[in-house]
Amino acid sequence: MAVKAKKVKEPLKVGLIVGREGTFPQAFIDSVNSRNAGIVAEMVSLVGSYMDEPCEYKVIVDRISHEVPYYRSYLKNAALQGTIVINNPFWWTADDKYIESTIATKLGVAHPKTVVLPNKAYVEGIIDESLRNLTYPLPWNDIVAYTGLPAFLKPATGGGWKNVYKVHDLDELWRCYNQTGELTMVLQENIEFRQYVRCYAIGRDNIKVMPYDPSERKYIVDPNYLSKELHDRIVHDCQTLCDALGYDMNTLEFAIRDGVPYAIDFLNPAPDMDFWSVGETYFEWVIGAMTDLVIDYATDKRKPQPVRYRWDALLSGRNTRSK
Repeated sequence: MAVKAKKVKEPLKVGLIVGREGTFPQAFIDSVNSRNAGIVAEMVSLVGSYMDEPCEYKVIVDRISHEVPYYRSYLKNAALQGTIVINNPFWWTADDKYIESTIATKLGVAHPKTVVLPNKAYVEGIIDESLRNLTYPLPWNDIVAYTGLPAFLKPATGGGWKNVYKVHDLDELWRCYNQTGELTMVLQENIEFRQYVRCYAIGRDNIKVMPYDPSERKYIVDPNYLSKELHDRIVHDCQTLCDALGYDMNTLEFAIRDGVPYAIDFLNPAPDMDFWSVGETYFEWVIGAMTDLVIDYATDKRKPQPVRYRWDALLSGRNTRSK
């Protein structure tokens, strides 16, 4: 009598999509694989993607699709196939610093006064008739009366302090604005701060508050940097914002003026996680936190935040169109 071979259970797979960052990818992969949790972490390998293609990964951590459009398309299909993508590619595509300023304000999180500006330049094919809804010249005096001066002129999307200008008067504002080309820019109130922090948010609720010097772009390890009350308020604000935005991997920055933490920047869904910039203490924390998160997601110990898509009901066979 033939003996049936015992079927070997395939391990769950976690994928990683990265750019040119050096220390995080391998440290993260090694950390997940060392847990012996029945999960294999590896770099995603792509050669082009077919329509309605199944995804072999239970979880994918995305670090670079904001700069590589093909990766973004692949990840949208992966999410549609049921893969948990960190961070959700559909929301990230729609996000910008201006709408986030409104969200923060409505949620009761202190935020600098912010104005989104029409572009200085447009792609080829946009002519005067394309812009008939815009009134020129822009009311610059009214704009700076609202934000105050000095103020920060920065892109509505993006990070890494790229194309960020601190402007002190109208002449400087115009000079900087004229260099922004096709970028959509926001003008934001300058918060004169005595303390400044950058916070890792992993899984929306696991928050690491890190003292930070933005002028030197340097992290500081100081457990007594904030009072407990201020620390707890910042943690709560981080959790509130990440719950609203749906980000499982993010950094949020707060400038503290007169004891009030202002959310300066909280659109960093592929935040810096490099050992040489964040330092050993924070690097070890974020590797551990990301490892815990993806293992919990892969093993269904933790459920992702519900996301509603217009097509969900149709794909599940529930036609919502009235007959």
